[in-house]
Amino acid sequence: MTVNRHVNATQKVIAQCVPEGSRVLDLGCGDGAMLAYLQQTRHCTGYGIEIDDANVLACVQRGVNVIQINLDEGLSMFADAMFDVVLQIDTLQNLRHVEVMLRETVRVGRMGIVAYPNFAHWPNRLRVLRGRMPVTSSLPYQWYNTPNIRVGTHADLGSLARNCGIQVQDSFGVLKGQTVRWLPNVWAETSVYQLSR
Repeated sequence: MTVNRHVNATQKVIAQCVPEGSRVLDLGCGDGAMLAYLQQTRHCTGYGIEIDDANVLACVQRGVNVIQINLDEGLSMFADAMFDVVLQIDTLQNLRHVEVMLRETVRVGRMGIVAYPNFAHWPNRLRVLRGRMPVTSSLPYQWYNTPNIRVGTHADLGSLARNCGIQVQDSFGVLKGQTVRWLPNVWAETSVYQLSR
């Protein structure tokens, strides 16, 4: 079996945070590329959650177990600690009930890994100072056609996790496939948090 080549550099960094052989739930799994990559390279098992019909079909074609549900309806079908790792990669900014989904993430998984675009990345700050909304590789849409219903910064997620009573096990940023630990709120394009109950 060939290793999935549709996983981007940021996802490869995140994959290194997933312990070998983990049972994984990937929330908003898209076309299933990340879960297929974890199956192939980290010997993980699990399920993806996706709502889009075309993405569900792509998951099935990749051999990824997928359940078609709307994440805004919650994860009540899953028991506590049913998964070793719950992934939310580029999903959180599209959800209406962020606090609920963060709590659900650490309820159904022993560890949650949440990644989303860091709006405080310095090029974004410059674009806003110039009076325009940023359009970057991690925020590739115009303000009027974005699927994101909110934007946040690296610092914002840490604060929200603490307010929700969720433990931050680790946090860092990612820029061009490299881990950013020094001032990730400024230097990182993507924010990554490892969370637990």
